[in-house]
This record gives sequence, C-alpha cells and structure tokens, in this order.
Amino acid sequence: MRLLLVDGHYYLYRSFYAIRGLKNSRGEPTNAIYGFIKAIRKMLADLKPDRAAVIWDCGLPARRVELQPAYKQNRTAMPDDLRPQEEWLQKNIPLLGIGSVELQDTEADDLIATYAAAARRDGADVVIATNDKDILQIVGPQLHIYSTLKTDIKEGGFALLGPEEVRGKWGVDAQHIADVLTLTGDASDNIPGVPGIGDKTAVSLINTYGAIEGILENPTLVENIRQREKLLAHRDLIIANREMVRLDEDLAMPVPWQSFEINPKPEELLTLLRDCEFRTLIKEIEAEFKIPAAENPPALTSQGELF
Repeated sequence: MRLLLVDGHYYLYRSFYAIRGLKNSRGEPTNAIYGFIKAIRKMLADLKPDRAAVIWDCGLPARRVELQPAYKQNRTAMPDDLRPQEEWLQKNIPLLGIGSVELQDTEADDLIATYAAAARRDGADVVIATNDKDILQIVGPQLHIYSTLKTDIKEGGFALLGPEEVRGKWGVDAQHIADVLTLTGDASDNIPGVPGIGDKTAVSLINTYGAIEGILENPTLVENIRQREKLLAHRDLIIANREMVRLDEDLAMPVPWQSFEINPKPEELLTLLRDCEFRTLIKEIEAEFKIPAAENPPALTSQGELF
C-alpha cells in the first residue's frame, strides 16, 4: 500500500510562478491551475499510489505563534490573480480522484506528518511531494520525498529521497535535520538562528556532539570556546527553535488516510477544463479515459492553443 501526500501550497506557488500570464478567453488567470494539474498527473503516473491527497495550509498553529509572535510575518500576501485559482484547486482537485484536506489553524507539514505517521503505523509506504526542508526530519525506511528538482534527479523524470539521499544532501541523518534548523533558523519563516552559526557549523556540531538537547545538557562537550559561548548565550532561543521546527504527528485527522482512494471523475473534470480552455490537457484526459471529444469545444485564445 502506497500513500501519496502532496504539499498543496508548495505546488500552488511553484505552478503560479513557473507559468506566467496564462488566462482563458475571458481574461481569468489559469496558470496555477494548469501547472498544478499537470504536476499531480505526473505524480500519479510516476508513483502509481493506492491512496493520495493534497494537504493545504489553513492558518498558523497557536503553539508556534506563542513562541515567536513574528513567525511568518515576513511573508507577502498572496497575489490577487492566484487567490481564485487556489479556491478552484481546493474545491476541484477531488475530480482528479484524490483528497483535498485542511485543518483549521494547522500548517500542511504538521497534517502531512500526522497522516504519514498513521499510515506507517498501519504498514503503508508513504511518499510526500514537497520541497519543505522541515519534512525531511521524518524521512525513513517507509517514507520518501518525491522530487523533480534537477539537482535530485539521477535518471528518469523524478527522484525518491530516502535516508541515504537526505544525508548526502544535508550532511546529517534525517532525524537530525530539526537540530540543524534549530541552530540556523529559517529566514523564509522569520525564525532567527544563533548568530554566527551557519549551515556548515551546525552540521559539524550535530555530527560531533549529537542532538541539540544533549549539547545543551552538557555544553562543556563543545571544545570550541566561541561556539560554546554562542550556544549558552542563546540557550532560550535554541529551546524555542527546537519546538518551532518540531512537527506534530498526532493531530486529529479530518478524515482517515484510508479514505483517500483514487477515484477520478473525468467527465466532471473535463467540463471545468474546457471552461479553463486547456486544449492539450483536455485531449490527454479524453484519450486516457476514452471519452469522445466535445462536439462544440469553446473557442480558444492564441495563448490557449498552447495548452
């Protein structure tokens, strides 16, 4: 049994910025919708999962905001022409046959971690499609990261990152990714790191002395006096950061993971794709499900002819 979990907002933004300016003949933006659907269809073809769902961010958890009130306040607002596409995808992704799930005041990576933990307890293999480095901390024998980044792909059109690949890429075992992030912080999330400790120093400290909790309990283990002083001076920040990067794996699941059976509704999906005017994508789905082409397809713009 293989469960595919997709980080919805990562692929939403990736699709939006990868394909710029695409609109239908009514001037409605469709670039993120097109890119997102193409990405999901590629995942399903590559991985052939038995269950699949897109997991969406839905607010911030109170525990992180209480620890660091400025958490993610550096993020810019969602572009105006992306908002309606987000709503379209959250509503209509189930027509591709996969779940679309969110939990109030919960970030996608925590809900993904919860579903992954539940599925693994039940003996399933889990693949997570994301570029979120926080998720790497839960990679293990039954859990891999799906990647289409050129730097990850050795052959074929995708890569599955397991424990060996994580260590090769980050220099530490997956279980210590959170320790590295604790020390370095995360500028994209507005989480400050320990001043003067970058990626290389953090990796060296963790590989030499083990988990950050052990280092804080026995700081004299750190032979470099300047590094030791930095860790002691920022002890409270380190403790807060370790809690910030910890993923919740025991949240209340909106629906059980077993309910994510892949059950596409191609005819309903085609109706919406014709409204978006995705010519090539429409032909692909008609051929895949042996559905006759519409007798009077909508007129397409010159731009729409490409899609």
